[in-house]
Amino acid sequence: MEVEIWSDIVCPWCYVGKRRFEAGLAGFEHAGDVHVTWRSFELDPAAPRTREVDGATHLAQKYGMTRERALAMQQQMTDNAAAEGLDFRFDLARAGNTFDAHRILKLAAEHGLQDAVKERLMRAYLTEGEPIGDPEALQRITEEAGLPADEVRELLESDRFGEEVRSDEATAASLGITAVPFFVVDRAFGTAGAQPPELLLQMLQRGWEARSPLSVVAGGPSCGPDGC
Repeated sequence: MEVEIWSDIVCPWCYVGKRRFEAGLAGFEHAGDVHVTWRSFELDPAAPRTREVDGATHLAQKYGMTRERALAMQQQMTDNAAAEGLDFRFDLARAGNTFDAHRILKLAAEHGLQDAVKERLMRAYLTEGEPIGDPEALQRITEEAGLPADEVRELLESDRFGEEVRSDEATAASLGITAVPFFVVDRAFGTAGAQPPELLLQMLQRGWEARSPLSVVAGGPSCGPDGC
């Protein structure tokens, strides 16, 4: 069963949603038959490679609120994350453009390391204060997650996987996805937002049940290849 998750590295609810999805998947009896693909979604495609102002100041400017209100919102998000075992440090976070990070995730998929690299990137940004748009930081962070240094370097010096990232974003638009995280099962069922594990488990169960072309309601005498 195919599960696609549209998300962005700098999206705090996406990291919370990742943890909640993992909890729901852990309770799914067919978890071993689930293949997860992380799809690209940029919350701010026009973001500079690095942003000079801190997160609270940017939030206040973007939504026309006081910095105190922005700090309060960050604290509420930090508390939500803590309930999932995550340590958010908005005081350290250094935002920036995530296009290169999404391209690296495409490379990670080729090496069977997409989930590990996704986790490492999110932790680097939301917990460790790494500049997520900086090529040198991306090189170091993703090497730590197991990607070959030479391949990461070559990718960052080229436009490799750029079209694939844009394709993910175009697909999101065609599916009506305007906010993340967004979970899709077999392109048949979707769930928006960092839903509780129980709801995400229900989505998986519903998707699994829908894989059968027929719902057999009763059995009776019949014949088959081995006889009647």
